[in-house]
Amino acid sequence: MSVPLHTYEVRPRKNGRGADLISDALPFGRLWYDGPNVVTNATGYAMHDSRSADAVIRVYDEAGNDRMRILSGT
Repeated sequence: MSVPLHTYEVRPRKNGRGADLISDALPFGRLWYDGPNVVTNATGYAMHDSRSADAVIRVYDEAGNDRMRILSGT
């Protein structure tokens, strides 16, 4: 039996205040992060949340470009 792959996205908020961590694996669909360590905190949460399943974490910049991919659990 295969474990489903979780996909997380870290996207800057349109209002310029922080970033959203977005995933279907999250209970409410998204979490908001703000402060100096936005990407570190959001990716850290995603890696912790997906520790029992393989996951892909994508980090996007303000233009919508995929700037970083992190594979977790593989």
